[in-house]
Amino acid sequence: MIFNKIKSSLQASEDELNYNRYIKNLRLNQEKSTSNFLVIEAPNIYIATYLKRHYTKKIANIYQRETNIQPEITFTTYNSNYQKINYEESIKKDISNSTATLIPEFTFESFVDGPSNLFAYNTAKAVANSPGTLYNPLFIYGGVGLGKTHLLQAIGNALKNKLNITYVTSEQFMNDFTYNIRNKTMEDFHKKYRQCDLLLIDDIQFFADRTKTQEEFFHTFNELIANKKQICVTADRHPKKILGIDKRISTRFEQGVITEIQPPELSTKIAIIRKKCEINNIQMPEDVITFIATTLNNNIREIEGMITQTYAMANMIGTKIDLDFTKEIFKDQMDNKEIDLDTIIKLISKEFNLKPSEIIAKSRKPAIVLAKRTGIFLARELTKKSTTQIAKFFGLKDHSAVSHAIKAFNKKIKEDNEFKNRIEELKNKAKQNSSE
Repeated sequence: MIFNKIKSSLQASEDELNYNRYIKNLRLNQEKSTSNFLVIEAPNIYIATYLKRHYTKKIANIYQRETNIQPEITFTTYNSNYQKINYEESIKKDISNSTATLIPEFTFESFVDGPSNLFAYNTAKAVANSPGTLYNPLFIYGGVGLGKTHLLQAIGNALKNKLNITYVTSEQFMNDFTYNIRNKTMEDFHKKYRQCDLLLIDDIQFFADRTKTQEEFFHTFNELIANKKQICVTADRHPKKILGIDKRISTRFEQGVITEIQPPELSTKIAIIRKKCEINNIQMPEDVITFIATTLNNNIREIEGMITQTYAMANMIGTKIDLDFTKEIFKDQMDNKEIDLDTIIKLISKEFNLKPSEIIAKSRKPAIVLAKRTGIFLARELTKKSTTQIAKFFGLKDHSAVSHAIKAFNKKIKEDNEFKNRIEELKNKAKQNSSE
Protein backbone atom coordinates (compact mmCIF):
# COMPACT_ATOMS: atom_id res chain seq x y z
CA MET A 1 0.00 0.00 0.00
CA ILE A 2 1.37 3.40 -0.98
CA PHE A 3 0.63 5.07 2.32
CA ASN A 4 2.59 2.42 4.22
CA LYS A 5 5.54 3.18 1.94
CA ILE A 6 5.22 6.88 2.77
CA LYS A 7 5.24 6.15 6.50
CA SER A 8 8.21 3.77 6.13
CA SER A 9 10.14 6.39 4.19
CA LEU A 10 9.44 9.01 6.85
CA GLN A 11 10.42 6.59 9.59
CA ALA A 12 13.78 6.12 7.91
CA SER A 13 14.42 9.85 7.51
CA GLU A 14 12.96 11.24 10.76
CA ASP A 15 14.27 10.75 14.26
CA GLU A 16 12.40 8.22 16.38
CA LEU A 17 10.83 10.81 18.69
CA ASN A 18 9.25 12.83 15.86
CA TYR A 19 8.10 9.69 14.07
CA ASN A 20 6.34 8.36 17.16
CA ARG A 21 4.79 11.75 17.93
CA TYR A 22 3.50 12.71 14.52
CA ILE A 23 3.73 9.96 11.91
CA LYS A 24 3.18 6.58 13.53
CA ASN A 25 -0.58 6.92 14.10
CA LEU A 26 -1.49 8.56 10.79
CA ARG A 27 -3.88 6.84 8.44
CA LEU A 28 -5.14 7.47 4.93
CA ASN A 29 -8.87 7.98 4.41
CA GLN A 30 -9.24 5.75 1.37
CA GLU A 31 -12.88 6.65 0.73
CA LYS A 32 -12.15 10.36 0.37
CA SER A 33 -8.73 10.06 -1.27
CA THR A 34 -8.09 9.82 -5.01
CA SER A 35 -4.96 9.24 -7.10
CA ASN A 36 -3.98 12.91 -6.86
CA PHE A 37 -5.75 13.96 -3.67
CA LEU A 38 -4.78 12.52 -0.28
CA VAL A 39 -6.88 12.90 2.87
CA ILE A 40 -4.63 12.04 5.78
CA GLU A 41 -6.12 11.60 9.23
CA ALA A 42 -4.32 12.40 12.49
CA PRO A 43 -5.37 11.55 16.06
CA ASN A 44 -6.12 15.21 16.93
CA ILE A 45 -6.20 18.72 15.56
CA TYR A 46 -2.81 19.69 17.00
CA ILE A 47 -0.99 16.93 15.13
CA ALA A 48 -2.99 17.65 11.96
CA THR A 49 -2.01 21.32 12.11
CA TYR A 50 1.63 20.51 12.79
CA LEU A 51 1.78 18.04 9.90
CA LYS A 52 0.25 20.51 7.48
CA ARG A 53 2.94 23.04 8.34
CA HIS A 54 5.96 20.73 8.44
CA TYR A 55 5.22 17.57 6.43
CA THR A 56 3.01 18.43 3.45
CA LYS A 57 5.94 18.89 1.08
CA LYS A 58 7.83 15.81 2.36
CA ILE A 59 4.82 13.53 1.93
CA ALA A 60 4.04 14.98 -1.50
CA ASN A 61 7.62 14.36 -2.66
CA ILE A 62 7.56 10.74 -1.47
CA TYR A 63 4.19 10.14 -3.14
CA GLN A 64 5.39 11.66 -6.41
CA ARG A 65 8.55 9.58 -6.31
CA GLU A 66 6.51 6.40 -5.93
CA THR A 67 3.67 7.22 -8.37
CA ASN A 68 4.90 10.02 -10.67
CA ILE A 69 1.83 12.00 -9.56
CA GLN A 70 2.02 15.34 -7.78
CA PRO A 71 -0.75 15.13 -5.14
CA GLU A 72 -2.78 17.68 -3.27
CA ILE A 73 -2.79 16.85 0.44
CA THR A 74 -5.17 17.77 3.22
CA PHE A 75 -4.95 16.82 6.89
CA THR A 76 -7.89 16.18 9.17
CA THR A 77 -8.63 14.16 12.30
CA TYR A 78 -9.97 10.62 12.76
CA ASN A 79 -13.35 12.22 13.41
CA SER A 80 -13.61 15.17 11.06
CA ASN A 81 -16.59 16.48 13.02
CA TYR A 82 -14.33 17.30 15.94
CA GLN A 83 -14.97 20.24 18.21
CA LYS A 84 -12.02 22.41 19.12
CA ILE A 85 -11.44 22.18 22.84
CA ASN A 86 -10.45 25.15 24.95
CA TYR A 87 -7.90 23.35 27.13
CA GLU A 88 -7.17 26.34 29.31
CA GLU A 89 -10.83 26.59 30.27
CA SER A 90 -11.04 22.86 30.93
CA ILE A 91 -8.37 23.09 33.61
CA LYS A 92 -9.77 26.15 35.35
CA LYS A 93 -12.92 25.47 37.34
CA ASP A 94 -15.97 27.63 38.00
CA ILE A 95 -14.33 30.75 36.60
CA SER A 96 -17.46 32.42 35.34
CA ASN A 97 -21.20 32.30 35.26
CA SER A 98 -24.04 34.76 34.82
CA THR A 99 -22.97 36.68 37.90
CA ALA A 100 -19.49 37.21 39.26
CA THR A 101 -18.41 34.46 41.60
CA LEU A 102 -15.31 33.96 43.66
CA ILE A 103 -12.88 31.47 42.15
CA PRO A 104 -11.96 29.00 44.91
CA GLU A 105 -8.38 28.69 43.59
CA PHE A 106 -7.72 32.42 44.06
CA THR A 107 -6.41 32.38 47.62
CA PHE A 108 -3.49 33.95 49.44
CA GLU A 109 -1.88 30.52 49.59
CA SER A 110 -1.90 30.18 45.80
CA PHE A 111 -0.64 33.73 45.20
CA VAL A 112 3.12 33.95 44.64
CA ASP A 113 4.52 37.01 46.34
CA GLY A 114 7.76 38.72 45.41
CA PRO A 115 9.37 42.18 45.42
CA SER A 116 7.04 43.38 42.66
CA ASN A 117 3.82 42.67 44.58
CA LEU A 118 4.80 42.20 48.23
CA PHE A 119 3.25 45.41 49.58
CA ALA A 120 -0.02 44.75 47.75
CA TYR A 121 -0.02 41.16 49.01
CA ASN A 122 0.62 42.09 52.63
CA THR A 123 -1.93 44.90 52.54
CA ALA A 124 -4.61 42.61 51.10
CA LYS A 125 -3.89 40.02 53.83
CA ALA A 126 -4.16 42.71 56.48
CA VAL A 127 -7.56 43.71 55.12
CA ALA A 128 -8.70 40.07 55.20
CA ASN A 129 -7.56 39.79 58.81
CA SER A 130 -9.27 43.01 59.91
CA PRO A 131 -11.86 44.21 57.39
CA GLY A 132 -13.31 47.70 57.72
CA THR A 133 -10.64 48.98 60.08
CA LEU A 134 -7.05 49.32 58.88
CA TYR A 135 -7.04 49.97 55.15
CA ASN A 136 -10.41 51.16 53.97
CA PRO A 137 -10.86 51.57 51.08
CA LEU A 138 -8.17 49.41 49.48
CA PHE A 139 -7.26 50.34 45.91
CA ILE A 140 -5.04 47.88 43.99
CA TYR A 141 -3.77 48.91 40.57
CA GLY A 142 -1.40 47.57 37.94
CA GLY A 143 -1.13 46.30 34.37
CA VAL A 144 -3.12 43.52 32.77
CA GLY A 145 -2.57 40.00 34.07
CA LEU A 146 -0.38 40.85 37.08
CA GLY A 147 -2.62 39.40 39.81
CA LYS A 148 -5.00 42.21 40.87
CA THR A 149 -8.09 40.04 40.52
CA HIS A 150 -6.36 37.18 42.32
CA LEU A 151 -5.68 39.38 45.38
CA LEU A 152 -9.17 40.88 45.30
CA GLN A 153 -10.74 37.44 45.27
CA ALA A 154 -8.30 36.13 47.86
CA ILE A 155 -9.74 38.69 50.27
CA GLY A 156 -13.23 37.46 49.43
CA ASN A 157 -12.33 33.81 49.76
CA ALA A 158 -10.73 34.42 53.16
CA LEU A 159 -13.92 36.07 54.45
CA LYS A 160 -16.70 34.30 52.52
CA ASN A 161 -17.82 32.22 55.51
CA LYS A 162 -17.73 35.18 57.90
CA LEU A 163 -19.18 38.16 56.04
CA ASN A 164 -21.87 39.10 53.55
CA ILE A 165 -19.81 39.68 50.39
CA THR A 166 -20.68 41.31 47.10
CA TYR A 167 -18.10 40.76 44.36
CA VAL A 168 -18.70 42.22 40.90
CA THR A 169 -16.87 43.57 37.90
CA SER A 170 -17.42 47.24 37.09
CA GLU A 171 -19.53 46.16 34.12
CA GLN A 172 -21.83 44.10 36.34
CA PHE A 173 -22.22 47.01 38.75
CA MET A 174 -23.24 49.25 35.82
CA ASN A 175 -25.60 46.63 34.41
CA ASP A 176 -27.22 46.10 37.81
CA PHE A 177 -27.67 49.83 38.22
CA THR A 178 -29.22 50.27 34.75
CA TYR A 179 -31.53 47.27 35.19
CA ASN A 180 -32.85 48.40 38.57
CA ILE A 181 -33.34 51.98 37.40
CA ARG A 182 -35.41 50.82 34.42
CA ASN A 183 -37.46 48.42 36.53
CA LYS A 184 -37.82 50.83 39.44
CA THR A 185 -36.30 48.32 41.83
CA MET A 186 -33.48 50.41 43.28
CA GLU A 187 -34.36 49.07 46.71
CA ASP A 188 -33.01 45.69 45.56
CA PHE A 189 -29.88 47.37 44.24
CA HIS A 190 -29.28 49.19 47.52
CA LYS A 191 -29.84 46.01 49.50
CA LYS A 192 -27.21 44.21 47.43
CA TYR A 193 -24.57 46.93 47.46
CA ARG A 194 -25.18 48.98 50.60
CA GLN A 195 -26.03 46.25 53.07
CA CYS A 196 -23.04 44.00 52.39
CA ASP A 197 -20.07 43.76 54.74
CA LEU A 198 -17.48 43.60 51.98
CA LEU A 199 -17.75 45.16 48.53
CA LEU A 200 -15.26 44.00 45.90
CA ILE A 201 -15.26 45.70 42.48
CA ASP A 202 -12.88 44.71 39.68
CA ASP A 203 -11.59 47.12 36.98
CA ILE A 204 -13.23 50.25 38.28
CA GLN A 205 -11.56 52.35 35.55
CA PHE A 206 -14.57 51.47 33.37
CA PHE A 207 -16.69 53.80 35.51
CA ALA A 208 -15.00 56.64 33.63
CA ASP A 209 -17.49 59.09 32.04
CA ARG A 210 -20.44 57.15 33.50
CA THR A 211 -21.86 60.08 35.44
CA LYS A 212 -24.97 58.43 36.89
CA THR A 213 -23.10 55.23 37.77
CA GLN A 214 -20.43 57.26 39.54
CA GLU A 215 -23.06 59.20 41.46
CA GLU A 216 -24.62 55.95 42.67
CA PHE A 217 -21.23 54.48 43.54
CA PHE A 218 -20.30 57.66 45.45
CA HIS A 219 -23.36 57.32 47.71
CA THR A 220 -22.81 53.58 48.09
CA PHE A 221 -19.19 54.23 49.01
CA ASN A 222 -20.09 56.82 51.65
CA GLU A 223 -22.71 54.62 53.28
CA LEU A 224 -20.42 51.59 53.50
CA ILE A 225 -17.51 53.57 54.91
CA ALA A 226 -19.80 55.28 57.45
CA ASN A 227 -20.88 51.83 58.64
CA LYS A 228 -17.28 50.59 58.75
CA LYS A 229 -17.82 48.11 55.93
CA GLN A 230 -14.80 47.21 53.78
CA ILE A 231 -14.43 48.37 50.16
CA CYS A 232 -11.74 46.92 47.86
CA VAL A 233 -11.36 47.82 44.20
CA THR A 234 -8.89 47.24 41.38
CA ALA A 235 -7.96 49.32 38.34
CA ASP A 236 -5.32 49.41 35.64
CA ARG A 237 -3.88 52.73 36.86
CA HIS A 238 -3.64 55.08 39.85
CA PRO A 239 -7.00 56.78 40.61
CA LYS A 240 -5.52 60.20 39.79
CA LYS A 241 -4.72 58.96 36.29
CA ILE A 242 -8.19 57.61 35.48
CA LEU A 243 -9.67 60.25 33.20
CA GLY A 244 -13.39 60.75 33.50
CA ILE A 245 -13.63 59.80 37.18
CA ASP A 246 -15.29 62.31 39.50
CA LYS A 247 -12.72 63.98 41.72
CA ARG A 248 -14.90 63.26 44.75
CA ILE A 249 -14.43 59.53 44.10
CA SER A 250 -10.68 59.64 43.44
CA THR A 251 -10.11 61.61 46.65
CA ARG A 252 -12.18 59.04 48.56
CA PHE A 253 -9.81 56.34 47.34
CA GLU A 254 -6.86 58.37 48.59
CA GLN A 255 -8.30 58.29 52.11
CA GLY A 256 -7.46 54.60 52.26
CA VAL A 257 -4.49 52.69 50.87
CA ILE A 258 -3.44 52.72 47.23
CA THR A 259 -1.03 49.95 46.29
CA GLU A 260 0.52 48.97 42.98
CA ILE A 261 1.35 45.55 41.58
CA GLN A 262 4.36 45.86 39.32
CA PRO A 263 5.52 43.42 36.61
CA PRO A 264 7.19 40.39 38.22
CA GLU A 265 10.94 40.00 38.13
CA LEU A 266 12.40 36.79 36.71
CA SER A 267 12.66 34.95 40.03
CA THR A 268 9.01 35.66 40.78
CA LYS A 269 7.92 34.49 37.32
CA ILE A 270 9.79 31.24 37.85
CA ALA A 271 8.15 30.83 41.27
CA ILE A 272 4.72 31.52 39.72
CA ILE A 273 5.21 28.83 37.09
CA ARG A 274 6.28 26.32 39.72
CA LYS A 275 3.22 27.16 41.80
CA LYS A 276 0.81 26.87 38.86
CA CYS A 277 2.31 23.49 37.96
CA GLU A 278 1.97 22.32 41.56
CA ILE A 279 -1.67 23.43 41.76
CA ASN A 280 -2.58 21.70 38.48
CA ASN A 281 -0.39 18.63 39.18
CA ILE A 282 1.72 19.25 36.07
CA GLN A 283 5.23 17.83 35.95
CA MET A 284 7.49 20.38 34.26
CA PRO A 285 11.32 20.23 34.21
CA GLU A 286 13.30 23.21 35.51
CA ASP A 287 14.76 24.04 32.09
CA VAL A 288 11.23 24.27 30.65
CA ILE A 289 10.10 26.48 33.55
CA THR A 290 13.06 28.80 32.99
CA PHE A 291 12.43 28.88 29.24
CA ILE A 292 8.78 29.91 29.69
CA ALA A 293 9.73 32.54 32.29
CA THR A 294 12.39 34.12 30.08
CA THR A 295 10.46 33.87 26.82
CA LEU A 296 7.05 35.27 27.76
CA ASN A 297 6.41 38.81 28.91
CA ASN A 298 5.14 39.69 32.38
CA ASN A 299 1.47 38.87 31.87
CA ILE A 300 0.66 36.13 34.38
CA ARG A 301 -2.40 35.08 32.38
CA GLU A 302 -0.23 34.47 29.32
CA ILE A 303 2.16 32.43 31.45
CA GLU A 304 -0.73 30.36 32.83
CA GLY A 305 -2.04 29.91 29.31
CA MET A 306 1.33 28.66 28.09
CA ILE A 307 1.59 26.17 30.94
CA THR A 308 -1.89 24.89 30.13
CA GLN A 309 -1.21 24.75 26.39
CA THR A 310 2.05 22.87 26.84
CA TYR A 311 0.41 20.37 29.19
CA ALA A 312 -2.61 19.89 26.90
CA MET A 313 -0.49 19.39 23.78
CA ALA A 314 1.76 16.87 25.51
CA ASN A 315 -1.29 14.93 26.69
CA MET A 316 -2.85 14.98 23.24
CA ILE A 317 0.11 13.34 21.54
CA GLY A 318 1.19 11.22 24.50
CA THR A 319 4.63 12.66 25.06
CA LYS A 320 6.51 14.06 28.02
CA ILE A 321 7.09 17.76 28.48
CA ASP A 322 10.70 18.60 27.70
CA LEU A 323 12.57 21.65 26.42
CA ASP A 324 12.56 20.64 22.74
CA PHE A 325 8.83 19.98 22.79
CA THR A 326 8.10 23.30 24.53
CA LYS A 327 10.27 25.26 22.09
CA GLU A 328 8.36 23.63 19.24
CA ILE A 329 5.08 24.93 20.65
CA PHE A 330 6.59 28.40 21.09
CA LYS A 331 7.99 28.46 17.56
CA ASP A 332 5.15 30.44 16.02
CA GLN A 333 5.11 32.91 18.91
CA MET A 334 8.77 33.86 18.60
CA ASP A 335 9.31 36.99 16.59
CA ASN A 336 11.99 36.67 13.91
CA LYS A 337 12.34 40.36 13.06
CA GLU A 338 15.86 41.71 13.11
CA ILE A 339 16.53 43.92 16.09
CA ASP A 340 18.42 47.18 15.70
CA LEU A 341 21.25 48.35 17.92
CA ASP A 342 19.26 51.31 19.24
CA THR A 343 16.67 48.91 20.68
CA ILE A 344 19.42 46.97 22.42
CA ILE A 345 21.15 50.03 23.88
CA LYS A 346 17.84 51.40 25.22
CA LEU A 347 17.05 48.04 26.83
CA ILE A 348 20.51 47.76 28.41
CA SER A 349 20.30 51.35 29.61
CA LYS A 350 17.03 50.63 31.41
CA GLU A 351 18.19 47.27 32.78
CA PHE A 352 21.43 48.62 34.28
CA ASN A 353 20.09 52.08 35.16
CA LEU A 354 22.70 53.82 33.01
CA LYS A 355 22.52 56.43 30.28
CA PRO A 356 23.21 55.16 26.74
CA SER A 357 26.11 57.59 26.55
CA GLU A 358 27.67 55.98 29.65
CA ILE A 359 27.49 52.52 28.12
CA ILE A 360 29.12 53.62 24.89
CA ALA A 361 31.80 55.74 26.58
CA LYS A 362 35.17 54.33 27.63
CA SER A 363 35.12 53.29 31.27
CA ARG A 364 36.59 50.67 33.58
CA LYS A 365 33.80 50.81 36.13
CA PRO A 366 32.58 47.21 36.62
CA ALA A 367 28.89 48.12 36.18
CA ILE A 368 29.55 49.91 32.89
CA VAL A 369 31.88 47.18 31.62
CA LEU A 370 29.20 44.55 32.32
CA ALA A 371 26.50 46.66 30.66
CA LYS A 372 28.66 47.20 27.58
CA ARG A 373 29.50 43.51 27.31
CA THR A 374 25.80 42.63 27.67
CA GLY A 375 24.98 44.99 24.81
CA ILE A 376 27.74 43.55 22.65
CA PHE A 377 26.59 40.00 23.36
CA LEU A 378 22.98 40.80 22.48
CA ALA A 379 24.04 42.66 19.36
CA ARG A 380 25.99 39.64 18.18
CA GLU A 381 23.16 37.22 19.09
CA LEU A 382 20.20 39.19 17.78
CA THR A 383 21.40 41.28 14.85
CA LYS A 384 23.18 40.68 11.56
CA LYS A 385 25.73 43.38 12.28
CA SER A 386 29.39 42.47 11.76
CA THR A 387 31.84 42.59 14.65
CA THR A 388 33.36 45.70 13.08
CA GLN A 389 29.98 47.46 13.04
CA ILE A 390 29.29 46.41 16.63
CA ALA A 391 32.72 47.65 17.72
CA LYS A 392 32.09 51.05 16.14
CA PHE A 393 28.63 51.36 17.76
CA PHE A 394 29.92 50.54 21.26
CA GLY A 395 33.03 52.69 20.96
CA LEU A 396 35.55 49.84 20.79
CA LYS A 397 38.86 49.87 18.93
CA ASP A 398 38.16 47.05 16.46
CA HIS A 399 36.47 43.67 15.93
CA SER A 400 38.96 41.86 18.16
CA ALA A 401 37.70 43.87 21.14
CA VAL A 402 34.20 42.55 20.41
CA SER A 403 35.48 38.97 20.34
CA HIS A 404 37.27 39.52 23.65
CA ALA A 405 34.15 41.00 25.27
CA ILE A 406 31.97 38.11 24.07
CA LYS A 407 34.48 35.55 25.31
CA ALA A 408 34.51 37.13 28.78
CA PHE A 409 30.73 37.38 28.74
CA ASN A 410 30.24 33.74 27.80
CA LYS A 411 32.48 32.78 30.71
CA LYS A 412 30.26 34.69 33.13
CA ILE A 413 27.10 33.10 31.70
CA LYS A 414 28.62 29.64 32.08
CA GLU A 415 29.56 30.26 35.70
CA ASP A 416 26.43 32.13 36.83
CA ASN A 417 23.13 30.40 36.02
CA GLU A 418 21.03 33.20 37.52
CA PHE A 419 22.79 35.73 35.29
CA LYS A 420 22.27 33.45 32.30
CA ASN A 421 18.51 33.46 32.94
CA ARG A 422 18.57 37.23 33.24
CA ILE A 423 20.23 37.50 29.82
CA GLU A 424 17.69 35.13 28.28
CA GLU A 425 14.94 37.37 29.58
CA LEU A 426 16.69 40.42 28.11
CA LYS A 427 16.94 38.71 24.73
CA ASN A 428 13.22 38.11 24.68
CA LYS A 429 12.44 41.64 25.85
CA ALA A 430 14.49 42.91 22.92
CA LYS A 431 12.45 40.77 20.53
CA GLN A 432 9.19 41.98 22.01
CA ASN A 433 10.28 45.63 21.84
CA SER A 434 11.25 45.31 18.21
CA SER A 435 7.76 44.11 17.25
CA GLU A 436 5.86 46.89 19.02
